[in-house]
Amino acid sequence: MFIFANNLQAVCVIAENFENLEVSAAFLLEWLASRRRRALSGKYTMTRRTLGGALLGAVANRNMGAQTGRWLVYYSNQAPVHAFDPYSFLILDSRYHPPLAPLRKQGKRLIGYISLGEASEDYAYFGDLLAEGLLLKASATWKGNRYIDIRDRRWHARLCEKIVPAVLAKGFDGLFLDTLDSPLHMEQVEPAAFAGMAASAAQLIQELRRRYPRITIVLNRAYSLLDKVDSHIDVALGESVYSTFDFERKEYRLVAPETYRLQVRWLQEAARRRSGLRVFTLDYWNPADPAGIAKIYREERANGFAPYVTSVDLTNVVNEP
Repeated sequence: MFIFANNLQAVCVIAENFENLEVSAAFLLEWLASRRRRALSGKYTMTRRTLGGALLGAVANRNMGAQTGRWLVYYSNQAPVHAFDPYSFLILDSRYHPPLAPLRKQGKRLIGYISLGEASEDYAYFGDLLAEGLLLKASATWKGNRYIDIRDRRWHARLCEKIVPAVLAKGFDGLFLDTLDSPLHMEQVEPAAFAGMAASAAQLIQELRRRYPRITIVLNRAYSLLDKVDSHIDVALGESVYSTFDFERKEYRLVAPETYRLQVRWLQEAARRRSGLRVFTLDYWNPADPAGIAKIYREERANGFAPYVTSVDLTNVVNEP
């Protein structure tokens, strides 16, 4: 291990290797100071190689963060383009979405939805997965969905070689990875029958990053994977962190305090582990209650998160009050 004798020397060394990066000296100095503190504590080995790799990630995430601003999730194609004016980071359904070209012209970052752990009957490849024996039991939450055996390499190949390229070809800048909680839960409940689900989930994310190093990857929940994949994603998203929708009682409600605190801890720990990792929170509340929505925004921002609050169907653009 070595530690640079002074900050100026470090900045010069970094500049030699990354002379094309458009970052300020102040950013480099601030970033280096945090690395030196970790090196002195014994938690980080500071070499040219580790500095270089870590700096690339830090700069990439800093640039993305500067462009993110407000964000939303919207799964419909009915809203007019001007409805997205307040937002610069849009998570959209990859099949039913507003026109992407005018949004791209406005410089918005467009993220397409992909379900990694479940398949719906209306997916074009549902029949193929069924014929290949890749579909497991029916989803306990969403009618018509089946769990996918993500341990099977045929699913990895289909996802990486067919599904993802098709989504990106539409004009999306990245992927929103959803439904990985399902296989993780299956292994937790029935470890003998579904051993390897968690390991395969982590491998799948790592493979996506290896194959598509320049795209933005947003991971929904899957909290138990964060310490294994936080260096491979750009955004960790917590869904139903502070508030949610109770499908049995058909009403919006706050999340149980202990569950809320646990999610906050997991997300904050991920942010501390990975410098530059952005943390989004997606909470659900009645759009007719602006005071309630405003309270959720205040709560999540106090946690250090970037929040969005909307209706549970995700087919409305709900602006912050």
